[in-house]
Amino acid sequence: MKEALVIGIVAPSGYVTDLSALNRVEAYFSARGHRAVVDDAARRRAQRFAGTDAERLDSLHRMFRRDDVDVVMAARGGYGVSRLLDGIDYRLLADSGKLFVGHSDCTALQLALLAVTGAPSLAGPTACFDFGGETVSEFTERQFWAALAQPRRRIAVRAADQPPCAATGVLWGGNLCTIAHLVGTPWMPAVEGGILFVEDVGEHPYRVERMLLQLLHAGVLDRQAAVLLGDFSRYTLADNDGGYDLATAIEFIRGKTRTPLLTGLPFGHIRDKVSLPIGGTGTLTGDGHGWQLEIVQPGGPWARLQ
Repeated sequence: MKEALVIGIVAPSGYVTDLSALNRVEAYFSARGHRAVVDDAARRRAQRFAGTDAERLDSLHRMFRRDDVDVVMAARGGYGVSRLLDGIDYRLLADSGKLFVGHSDCTALQLALLAVTGAPSLAGPTACFDFGGETVSEFTERQFWAALAQPRRRIAVRAADQPPCAATGVLWGGNLCTIAHLVGTPWMPAVEGGILFVEDVGEHPYRVERMLLQLLHAGVLDRQAAVLLGDFSRYTLADNDGGYDLATAIEFIRGKTRTPLLTGLPFGHIRDKVSLPIGGTGTLTGDGHGWQLEIVQPGGPWARLQ
């Protein structure tokens, strides 16, 4: 990896609630020998968004046009990228040679980029949530820097009651709600035999089940070699659930698809998260008591980082 990277920070979704976090992001990268460049629009607010739709779109394009930037990272998720999908110049993004990094609402941009151009991206940290706090997860930063520098990596998870699995395919996915939202649009990748990874936050298990059912009925689940379930948290069960919980929802979906669903992926709206290359290659093996994922990074923007 380059000794010094330039990381461009944009806010294509929600507004940054604590602007001092952007200063801490700059300090974080500077302390590690790199440089963060925060686009001016990332400090704006219009309703729940980081500026108007036009301002956020211009900011995104402006950062990808900069010759000095190596990596473009979202300041945060939230909601807002979906409003930009029909205005993004995907060819500009793909041809820039820059790696886009983020998760949550950024899934819409990442999957649209893959669908329209085939260009990869990195499902990983967002600047303020992961690098703009008073403390930073050692696990998350280790996974992030390894994802930038290492052409191959391995993730191992111990988890009971997993279906046996042996699969190799394109890694893709992200936020489940956002993926379901893209079904039937030009921005939904047509991945066959892939390894789909999903996560969400604040969604009751019945909503998780409903979104997985949407992917099932749309033919997406059965076309995959495997599905990895990340973190699903910050929801509240009610008395009328009667014992229905996330495990119940997962078992129900397992009974509906031929595709193995494996749990335990450390990815989502959590402090300790892995970074996964959307468009990379994964080889997944599971013995019923756990699983491991061998990751091969794709080409494209990763070449710029060497």
